[in-house]
Amino acid sequence: MVHQPTSRDWSGVITLGLIWGGTFMVVTMALEGYGPVTVATARTTLGAVTLLGLMAVTRRRMPSPSAGLWGFIVIIGILSTALPFVLLSWGQQYVPSAFAGLSMAAIPLMVLPLAHFFSDEPMNLRRLLGVSLGFSGALVLIGPGLAQLGTGAEPLAQLACIGAAFCYSCASIFTRRCPPIDPVTLAALTLVVGAVILVPIMLVTEGIPGWEGTRPGLAILVLGLVPTAFATLLRVSIIRSAGSVFLTLVNYQVPIWSMVFGAWILSEALPIRFYIALAMILTGLAISQWFSLRKMLTGR
Repeated sequence: MVHQPTSRDWSGVITLGLIWGGTFMVVTMALEGYGPVTVATARTTLGAVTLLGLMAVTRRRMPSPSAGLWGFIVIIGILSTALPFVLLSWGQQYVPSAFAGLSMAAIPLMVLPLAHFFSDEPMNLRRLLGVSLGFSGALVLIGPGLAQLGTGAEPLAQLACIGAAFCYSCASIFTRRCPPIDPVTLAALTLVVGAVILVPIMLVTEGIPGWEGTRPGLAILVLGLVPTAFATLLRVSIIRSAGSVFLTLVNYQVPIWSMVFGAWILSEALPIRFYIALAMILTGLAISQWFSLRKMLTGR
């Protein structure tokens, strides 16, 4: 049963925003010593091992051998781990971590039109207005890069980050349509799918990784254990206590924290269009989710 958010729920959702907002900074640190495929592979593998261990400790069972369920698990694993992790890691070699974090703010806006066509959540005028404003913000964010396609890696890296956001959006739709399964088990198995796909690719393209120094090495460990494994458990706890609508507050935090960490710790220069895009995307997000947010905050 979902209750009104408690102080514990509020601290949990703020912590989750900090963790996911800081992920892009940590990826940039890991890329100082490792290739993008290695970073993505380590993240999926460490996360998978951690959550599989949790499944064993809590005696969660593997799902029944249903072709339909396992088909969803494989698709969700590709769209939520393997593909977006590689796209983000590759893209962050050429764009600021703040750009990658800001790109993720578009995920809820991408989900709405997908849900209109592939689920029972029709688009209305208010949602259309919010989506249109949010996507206009995304165009402000990547506009200069689109004009420079073919002139270097940065424009393609920007598209890779937006592509990762689209992967997460598609994964969200498949997750909604997935047959019933324990959320921790689903998270663990989708990470296993990602690891199975990425490990051989890493071995062929970048070889067996070694210890490349304290900062990138610790960043690799943090990526697998904190934003991938621990954050999954925190996310499940918040949803069970306060509901999935309350969890959407994380979407407003991630781009802000990614910009703060990028500028403060990595000394990234943030052009004015980043702030304009942030305002447009968050306003569009608020418009599209207005009634849910009002009900959550006021109880009416």
